[in-house]
Formats: sequence, C-alpha cells, structure tokens
Amino acid sequence: MNTSTAAALPVRRILLPDAPVVVAEWTSVAILDTSGEIAMKTTAMAGQLMSTARPILCHTPATAARLKTERFAAHDVLELFAFVRPASFCLPTVGGVASALGLPTPTTLEDKPETLLHAVRLLLEELKRLGDLEAKTLAATAGAMARGGWAWGPSVLAALGGDPNAARGFGPAAGLRVWIDLPAWEERAPPAPPGSKPVPSADSEARLERLLGEGAEARPSQRAYTRLVTEAFQPRGASNQPLLVLAEAGTGTGKTLGYVAPASVWAEQNQGAVWLSTFTRNLQRQLDQELDRLHPDSDEKKRRVVIRKGRENYMCLLSYEEALNRLGAQPNDAVALGLVARWVSATRNGDMVGGDLPGWLPEVLGREKVIGLADRRGECIYAACNHYQKCFVERTVRRARYADIVVANHALVMAQAALGGIDDALRPTRYVFDEGHHIFEAADSAFSAHFTGLEAADLRRWLLGAEGNVKRSRARGLKRRCEDLIACGSGDDFGLSNAVEDAVEAARALPSQGWRNRVKDGAPQGPSEKFLARVREQVLARGDTSSPYSLEAETVPLLPGLAEAVDGLETALARLETPLRKLIASFTAKLNKDAGILETSMRQRLEAVIRTLEHRGAMQVTAWRGMVKALKEATPSEFVDWFHIERIDGHDIDVGLSRHWVDPTLPFARALADHAHGIVVTSATMLTGETDEATDWTNAEQRVGA
Repeated sequence: MNTSTAAALPVRRILLPDAPVVVAEWTSVAILDTSGEIAMKTTAMAGQLMSTARPILCHTPATAARLKTERFAAHDVLELFAFVRPASFCLPTVGGVASALGLPTPTTLEDKPETLLHAVRLLLEELKRLGDLEAKTLAATAGAMARGGWAWGPSVLAALGGDPNAARGFGPAAGLRVWIDLPAWEERAPPAPPGSKPVPSADSEARLERLLGEGAEARPSQRAYTRLVTEAFQPRGASNQPLLVLAEAGTGTGKTLGYVAPASVWAEQNQGAVWLSTFTRNLQRQLDQELDRLHPDSDEKKRRVVIRKGRENYMCLLSYEEALNRLGAQPNDAVALGLVARWVSATRNGDMVGGDLPGWLPEVLGREKVIGLADRRGECIYAACNHYQKCFVERTVRRARYADIVVANHALVMAQAALGGIDDALRPTRYVFDEGHHIFEAADSAFSAHFTGLEAADLRRWLLGAEGNVKRSRARGLKRRCEDLIACGSGDDFGLSNAVEDAVEAARALPSQGWRNRVKDGAPQGPSEKFLARVREQVLARGDTSSPYSLEAETVPLLPGLAEAVDGLETALARLETPLRKLIASFTAKLNKDAGILETSMRQRLEAVIRTLEHRGAMQVTAWRGMVKALKEATPSEFVDWFHIERIDGHDIDVGLSRHWVDPTLPFARALADHAHGIVVTSATMLTGETDEATDWTNAEQRVGA
C-alpha cells in the first residue's frame, strides 16, 4: 500500500502556566499553589515570594503596591484579556474579569484565586476555538511577543497551535505590522451645504418618545425642554445672527436626550452635522453611550455618529512603526507592542484617551509604551506619511464630514470655529454646548496666547525638524515636508524654495535644545533665549524665590536690559513672519494656477499645507509679535499680559509671556456668529442662584458670550 507523509497539523491544547495564583488585598493574600491548595498569608510574607514565583494575578502594579514590593514579572490576566478580547472593557479586578467573562463574582478572598484560574481557562478556550486562519494570524503576533519574553506566550501559542520560532527569519517585528490589514479610507467629494428645513416641535417630541422607549417614566419637564431647544433648529433669519437657546436643566430632567431628539431630526432632514460639545472627556463618553438609543445598530452608529478629539488623543501608526524598528535594541517592548497591535485591529476609531483602549492597559504595560504612541504635537507629517490613508485621525476627520452627529469638546470646537477649520475648511452650522457653564473657562484657554520657551522651541522643531542626535524624533522640518509640493505641477515659479530657506534660517532665532539650562544659567543664545532670560530675572526679582510653585509678575516696568531684549526678539519674529506669509501666498497662487493639472491628492496636500502654515506658523508668530511690541507700548484694553515661570516640584519647566482676553467670550462669540445658524448652550448649573432671577439670567448670558 502506497503511503504519503504530510506535515501534521499542530495540536491545539490548553496549557496552564506552572505558577501559583496570587490575589492580594491590603493586609492579606490568598495563594493557590499548583497542587490546588489555598494558603492565606500576610502581605509582608507573600511579598518575599514574588521575585521567583512569576505568579498568575490581576493587575501587577496594584498587586506590587499592596505587597509593598518592587514590580515583578508575572502572568497578568489583564494582559491575556487584552490579547483575547481587544478593545473590550472590564474592571481591572478579579471580580471585573469574572463579570466580563460571565463567571460568578467571588465573595471572599479565598474564592478569588480559583475564579482567576477559571478565567484563564476560559480565555485560552476562546483562542482554541478560533478558526485556523485567524489562529494563524494571532499566533504570529503571539510568537513575536513570546520572543520578547511575554509570560503568556507558551500558553497562548499552545491554544493557537503556533510555533514561537516560526517567524524569526522575518525579524523581531514579524507578526506585529498590524497596519497591513487596516482598511484605507477613500477621499470623497465635499458634502453639499445643509438644508434649512424647520424642525417642528411635534417631530422633536416624537423622536424623544422613540429614544425613551416604551414604558419610560413621563417627565413633562423633559418634553418642555425639548420643545424649547427645538427653537435653535429653525431657519436663521439673518446673517451673522444665529438662533440661540440658553437653557438650564437640572439633574434628572434628561437634557441629553432632550437635545439629541431635535438635533437628530434636523440632521436627517437637512443632511448636515450637528456638533454636540462637552467640556470633559467623561461626559463625551457618556454622550456617546446615550447615542446607542438613537442608533442601536453598531454599524449604523459608526456611520452616523463620530467622536472628534484633538490629534494627540489618537494612535499614530508611524509612531508605532518606528517603535517596531527599535525592537532589535529593545526586544522586551514586543509585549506592549503586541497588545497595542491587537487593540489597533479591533478599535472603533483609534482613540487612546477615553476611547476603547482599556484605561488599565497603560498602567500594566507602562504609560510611555502605550500612550507614547499617540500622535505627538508638531511631528505629524500628514500626507507625506506612508500610513496617511490608514491614519485614524484622517479617517475620523473625513467621517465627521458626512455624519449626522459629531461628539466633540469645547476646546476643539472653539479652535475649529476660530481658525476656519483645523483639519479641513468645513465648519458646522449647528452646535449644542453641554456643560455650558464652562464656556468662559474653555474660551479663556482656547483664545489665549503664550510666547514661552516650550512653545517657541516647539515651533522651531516644526520648522527645522530634528536637530542634533535626536534618534527617536521623526520631525522632518518644513523643507522636507514641502520639497515635493514645490516641484509639483509647473514647478517652482513663485520663489517657494527661497521662502522656505528664509523661514528655516529665521527659525534659528527660536530656542534650541538645552535652552532651559542656558536661560537658567544666564548664558542664553540668540534673541529668543535672551528675552526669556531677562523675563526670568524680572519674575524672580518681583516674586517669592523661596516658593517651589509657579511664579508670576507684571510686565511693567521692565527691568534694565529687558527693553533691548524685546527689540531683538520683535525683529527676529518679523524676519520669521515675512517668509511664512510669502509661503502661504505663493502656495495659494500655485494651487490656483495649477489646479487643472494637479492630481486630487496633491491639491489636497497643498490645501493642507496652506492651512497648517497659517494656523501653526504665521498666526502664532503674528500674535507673538503683537504681545512683544506691547511690552514697550501699551497692552490693548481687551487683553491682560504677564510674565511667568512654570515650576514642578521647585524645578523650572517653562518661562515666558502670556496674554489672555479680559472677556474671552468675545472672540468665542465672534468666531461662531459668522457661520453658525443655531446654538444651544445648556447646563444643569447655568444659574448661580441670585435672588433676582432676571439678574441671574443676565449674568449667565454674559458668562457664555450671548
């Protein structure tokens, strides 16, 4: 009989670690040994066993703190949970893991180790039941993590039928290049302007009833609130005069669904987006959860509801790729990068701060290894990035253009309004500001200006790129980012190359690496550092030098020598502003001239670089010039300026000049009035409880810029 041999299929099995299970509380510890015996010990006694046991536990940092010991190697069940169920929530406790897996919640400390071991078995069983194709993909990721020293590596690979050495020939990052399987977004034509169909109160109330569901408690105050808020969703009567509803709705009224009802009706009828803005991430998350009532189907919700935050909240694929490139020198990072890869493959939108990334994962793996992969200010290279068409930020920006509801925050909305769009030129016409009593505070932050060492050094890095031996920075500088844009179309016939060179050369007047020590030691280099050194002297001369806290001082009168430093800085900023303005004008002229011969992607890049040069460069430098010039003239009456030294634990972190509006709601109102058609400002605490209600409402109107 003829026989043929074939490679045997890998055997998939449950392999539990040969390690004790440890659950620590503040005074007692329960230990389940490998023979199945439970022992109770004090935290002091148990702490001595951890250095060699590599136990199974839940939340290594918390356990180490309870045992009053240094962090130790362990089989942390939270890591296994994050691998098996990425982008899923569970409380970082034994009870939390049990609840997420449908296990009974343990009632005593003695019960918890067995529950934790049961959870491990269930998670490994989930892996074992996966189809062969998915198991093979996960085995590649787990193999890379195992080679990096992951404690769960052998158990996970046994359940998946994987070989920890199978992909070694493809380098340490084999199995971790998660961006390969991410879908690319496609550019679409800009949406048409929204319509102006009115929203009848009856339609809003009907939508509210649907959101509440059958059997909901009747709340007349909620229905009345919805009717009033609906007034902001009627057609605007005149340009620059948005309809405004200022509403207080006490706790228990149900204001969230009260304004979601008319907002969703208006969005559907007029094919436009309503931006719902909150002050805190917590309310942003709660609002997103409430919108499950509007769109119970997750796929429909993903299409019609978008969460918008600042770029620094989102996972950056280029940062992740660069972290993979360092694995040869830092192989242990494969564990954190593997778990991040699992999350990237499942995340809804790449939001690392308040999104579906478990809040305990940075604690367990190390904050810098996780949150450090978010988009870093000043380092995004936009369309020049190889991952641009898979970028989470860019995908979110484009989804928001066609959404019905965009859930944002006050800071982002104000910047979007003030700058004519941050990531694109589109601005919404309908807003709801929840937590409206924080508008003054948010506007104060959004519309203030600061010339400080950190701010100026950040602009220098953005213009010049990485300097010296900064191996981990990818900052490419203005020249590298613009070189292909200058050459595209009909070429450089607007003096763009010279303007870039002038801007880069002028940026050298801004603080460079090591500026903080030079300013502190009285050895500044260049006009910016000389100004900062003199500012520091003035703050120390007029403040409490013994205080470990941040210090402030008035700007007048200037100390001897500071006036000369002001002149030098103002001249340097003027030299920088001129080429930046020329670049904006020249790129705009190029875009207009070559519009017919440029590819769509190149036109979009030109539009993006024009916006960025304006918002990130020219506007900032112009504001700085105005602030600096006022030091020798007079601060305009609508502003207040001061010098300051920022300190942490008595150490100088930053120094410089700040300018705030006396009434920051003025620029906020002006930024919205020219394009908004309807605005709702609402809060549970809009009023302060004045005896005279009319006076109370007048004060509320002033606080929000009405």
